[in-house]
Amino acid sequence: MSDLPPSHPGLALQPGRNCWRAVHADRFRLLIDADEYFRAVRQAIANASESVFIVGWNVDSSLTWPRQATGDGLPARCADFLHAVAAARPALRIYVLAWDFSMLYAMDREWRPVYELGWRRHRRIVVGLDGRHPPGASQHQKIVVVDDRLAFVGGIDLASACWDEPAHLADDPRRRDPDGHPLPPVHNVQAMFDGAAARAVGRLARERWRRATGRLVHRRRRPSAAGDPWPAAWGPDVADVKLGIARTEPAHASRNGVAEILQAHDDAFGAARHTIYIESQYFTSAAAGAALAGRLAGAEPPETVVVSRDAGSGWLEHGHVALLRTRLHARLAAAGGDRYRLCCVRLPGQPAALDIHSKLAIVDDDWLCVGSANLSNRSLALDTECSVILAAEGDPRVRAAIAGMRNRLLAEHLGCDADAVARATRGGLLAGIDVLSGGERTLVSFEPPAGADGVVPGAESEPEKPLAPDELVRRFVPAEHRRPARLRYAALALVLLLIASTALLWRWTPLGDYLDVGVLARTVRRFSQQPITPLVVMGGYVAAGLLSIPITILIVVTGVVFGAFKGGLYALAGTLASAAVTYAIGRWLGRETVRRLAGRRINDLSRRLARRGLVAMVILRLLPVAPFTIVNIIAGASQISVRDYLLGTLIGMGPGIVVTVLFAHNLASAMRNPSPGAFGVVALVAVALIGISVGLQRLFVARDKVPGHG
Repeated sequence: MSDLPPSHPGLALQPGRNCWRAVHADRFRLLIDADEYFRAVRQAIANASESVFIVGWNVDSSLTWPRQATGDGLPARCADFLHAVAAARPALRIYVLAWDFSMLYAMDREWRPVYELGWRRHRRIVVGLDGRHPPGASQHQKIVVVDDRLAFVGGIDLASACWDEPAHLADDPRRRDPDGHPLPPVHNVQAMFDGAAARAVGRLARERWRRATGRLVHRRRRPSAAGDPWPAAWGPDVADVKLGIARTEPAHASRNGVAEILQAHDDAFGAARHTIYIESQYFTSAAAGAALAGRLAGAEPPETVVVSRDAGSGWLEHGHVALLRTRLHARLAAAGGDRYRLCCVRLPGQPAALDIHSKLAIVDDDWLCVGSANLSNRSLALDTECSVILAAEGDPRVRAAIAGMRNRLLAEHLGCDADAVARATRGGLLAGIDVLSGGERTLVSFEPPAGADGVVPGAESEPEKPLAPDELVRRFVPAEHRRPARLRYAALALVLLLIASTALLWRWTPLGDYLDVGVLARTVRRFSQQPITPLVVMGGYVAAGLLSIPITILIVVTGVVFGAFKGGLYALAGTLASAAVTYAIGRWLGRETVRRLAGRRINDLSRRLARRGLVAMVILRLLPVAPFTIVNIIAGASQISVRDYLLGTLIGMGPGIVVTVLFAHNLASAMRNPSPGAFGVVALVAVALIGISVGLQRLFVARDKVPGHG
């Protein structure tokens, strides 16, 4: 490597400051888009002889490699492929570590039972889930290490939703989720490198495995004599270089926090002289934004181009994330004027801009950073991240390679070749983009929408440091809802004691005999002809809610006694009345009381309800995670609005209640007057009940799709 001094002192690798390790790599290549990465990592894993570590925000066992990537005779599906590789190499051990994800992202992930079933059991393939992080944080690294000799680090998970190729064709039949549904075009990048840098990332992966699972995986003392795992189809962009391995790790479990990735960006942005090129899925970081704004406001500001998505893809991004980006953009535009530009990529024949998922920054052709960390508050402070930094430090070979990688990225976005980008940008980065823009596929500058400014309080909605549970409540719950009160604590304790003891009585004493449908039906019939019948029925539902009697039993009894029409009305009214009363109890008790006494699982439920409103309420009614009464009390304590609460209950439970009443009524009629036709009606109603349940789940799960901040 050249002994020339660094071009910019601020762009030098400084272990302990802006990186964890500064280590040598024999070869380095930037893989652009997941098709290239998936094919390269598949070849590398197929070449493995000792160990494979796969660490991700999401690792999808059902990922299926496109046909052109599977010419090795091995299965196309990820889990089957890994099993086949392990079976062919008796010394190989494979470790898969994915984030033990929050319910906030449950609709985008394999649920744990499916996940474990998908991976099946193999004594040399071990699957772990990583939950070793503070509340609200995630394991967000995207790392694959093969034999501690080859590493992949970037923004791409081994998951179906990540696949695409540089053409980004509309309706590409290969771009599908495991259920066959089409996915939008997506752009991403991943670094591939070997040498001592790969060994360092292997050490990082082992340490993450140890923290997450409590099990230590030792590395062989002597390097293997096996063949080179580097995939032969891909040559390096540059050889014989020094790489910085940088991390974000939040303070947790007596460990200090690490913010090397943020420091690296601060140093690089502050040292920039000519150009800054950024690709980031999220562009919201207050700290990195301050460094950029400071440099843009200084003397001779660098030309700065940020390539991002033009709009969010779900409720989370359309809300506070989009607003934070709007605020940051306004600050940078004011500081940089015409030296700063926020762009998106327009594709031919597609109404939406390209989904930018990459996390990359290039400064002055001297410094390149690629990894899992977005330029967002959480990626630079709260989540667990890993990025690699290629710094030229005076070496013209490396500067030329970094420039070439930037030109390849711009060429993809502008629909031309890298040589054309190199020629056009000789007079300046922004001028070159203007010359090459205007085709069917092009970069366009845009102004992000103003959004709901004034509604979101600022960076608090995307924290810059881990928050303790008490701090979460302090920030997001108004003071009047946080007043501790001994009376409320005592009341909640009594309510919980009543619910628990009543449930035990129903289960273990003769009192449970009264829950027999026949006994209840005979009891209700005594009041069925009275003028006050509606009030009696609704009072019965309210009492059942307070006594933790399963509400489904009352719905069945109502259908048997009152028939399809009247029974349906009574069941709907009674369920809503019971829900309203127990909701009011939760509202009176208050969130602080529930938070202190109800436990972690209930607190998680409360946060989801408060943050997601109507859709969360519908899903909880369709997929209950706690008893009816408990959900109602927590909903009241979480401050979900009465409208969202009752409407969500009606949407989530109403169709099921109606069909259950019909089923009970027709079943009772068939039992009294048995005939093939009567039982046929019962069967049809049962099929309808199942169909409505599945249909509603699919509808609201689809509506509730949350963008993976991965």
